[in-house]
Amino acid sequence: MAARGLAQALATVCLSASLSWVTGGAPGGRASAPLQLPGRGPPYSSFSSHLFHQSPVIMSASNGADENSHNKARTSPYPGSKVERSQVPNEKVGWLVEWQEYNPVEYTAVSVLAGPMWADPQISERNFSPKFNEKDGHVERKSQNGLYEIENGRPRNPAGRTGLIGRGLLGRWGPNHAADPIITRWKRDSSGNKVIHPHSGKNILQFVAIKRKDCGEWAIPGGMVDPGEKISATLKREFGEEAMNSLQKSSAEKQEMEEQLHKLFSQEHLVVYKGYVDDPRNTDNAWMETEAVNYHDETGETMDNLALEAGDDAGKVKWVDISDKLKLYASHSQFIKLVAEKRGAHWSEDSEPGCHG
Repeated sequence: MAARGLAQALATVCLSASLSWVTGGAPGGRASAPLQLPGRGPPYSSFSSHLFHQSPVIMSASNGADENSHNKARTSPYPGSKVERSQVPNEKVGWLVEWQEYNPVEYTAVSVLAGPMWADPQISERNFSPKFNEKDGHVERKSQNGLYEIENGRPRNPAGRTGLIGRGLLGRWGPNHAADPIITRWKRDSSGNKVIHPHSGKNILQFVAIKRKDCGEWAIPGGMVDPGEKISATLKREFGEEAMNSLQKSSAEKQEMEEQLHKLFSQEHLVVYKGYVDDPRNTDNAWMETEAVNYHDETGETMDNLALEAGDDAGKVKWVDISDKLKLYASHSQFIKLVAEKRGAHWSEDSEPGCHG
């Protein structure tokens, strides 16, 4: 236990060193879409990983993974299939742990092997020579968490073993980059005053959530970064498609919407998390990384003019009160909690009244 605790602490320190907690006013924010758009990358479940002060995902240390981390990347059956992963116990997750008997299942979805624009070819194809750990043309193959190892021509998951090799549903060998826009405002009463939670004594924060069509769960509207696209453009594009139904708007409506989105995404923002994500689609050779960005409307003036309308892969869209009672898709509640903490907002009824730090 002592060894595991030390390894976990070291892993947390290493990951924290690569986190980027940024406050900036750069133009544009980006919205991401949870599901697949034609020619826009694989179906997406947004999970993020660079936090203000802690990480919901602890990279595996030399003696394995903490029992609460690297779980989704070991779940069976693999999403969208009947493929069962080879079982990987917590103590065997770390690559530095010798395991000669390790014999992972190989699986890459037919939709990926079909060669869509958002997917790499197979490693064995003659004309495919990916430049791992660097920018490869328009494709970003760098990891937010630093250098990853290459073994037998394939990139190796920096968080450890998953029980499955190949790419599964992911298009890229190595990191697959996504973006998560967390749009927030203060909950207000009919008189425009901020609503205070009776137990914690803190103001209640709200965020824009979508209800995914594929699983029916509420989530942050997030999606994959297109090759050559800046994160800010992804956040903006995906939020427009998922939460404002921009794909179905007329030219005039799109222009008006673009002005609203520009105002929203050009304001000060916080990079909440940046890096590896514990995602059920991860394999030993392909994994999700994301950048979660919070855009907050302190006065409510900008958000009040946004006409929310579910679009693309979202079944519903609405403002949701933030608290620990939320049941959100994947690891999204972890990012929402970080935003609440940073904004000094209500999260848990166990919080002490009057503490707004």
